[in-house]
Amino acid sequence: MGRTKENKSAIIAELKETLSDSQLAVVIDYQGLSVAEITDLRQRLIPKGAVCKVTKNTFMRIAVEGDQNWEPMTEFLQGSSAFLLVKEDIGGAIKAYQEFQKVSKKTELRGGVMEGRALDQNQVKAIGDLPSKEQLMAQIAGAINGVATKLALGINEVPASLARGLQAYADKDNSNSDAEAAPLLETES
Repeated sequence: MGRTKENKSAIIAELKETLSDSQLAVVIDYQGLSVAEITDLRQRLIPKGAVCKVTKNTFMRIAVEGDQNWEPMTEFLQGSSAFLLVKEDIGGAIKAYQEFQKVSKKTELRGGVMEGRALDQNQVKAIGDLPSKEQLMAQIAGAINGVATKLALGINEVPASLARGLQAYADKDNSNSDAEAAPLLETES
């Protein structure tokens, strides 16, 4: 027994909703994966804010039709397609997929779509090579902390330098006074 029209409409509506929340969509060929392997992939993606949808290419084609942000995905819709829809950690989700792919060796990355642009395999992999959000935040925090430390040291150095300058001037003034007083003392004797 086939799907009802209402059931198909619900699947398409769910795809549209998930796409509207996503930043990146990656299309993979999942042929040969078992249900357990797909479940493993899904579990790896969940902590990264991504989902894996296995659906007919026709449903995805209808879901992206007329949406300039996702329409370029149609060039990847052939064969057995699974869709990795990434909402949060783009780099982390791609890395999670790459780790899964190394273990299973059964999937093939076809491409992806981000901000209305189709991405080939190499471009998607390059995004995966970028540092994670947490790593970038740590690098920025380290850079800000370094600047703040240098600023604090510089600010602390100003009064110390001023004090040394005043002391040198006072010492110079005292030595000049002593030099002027010495001839006066010799003439009085």
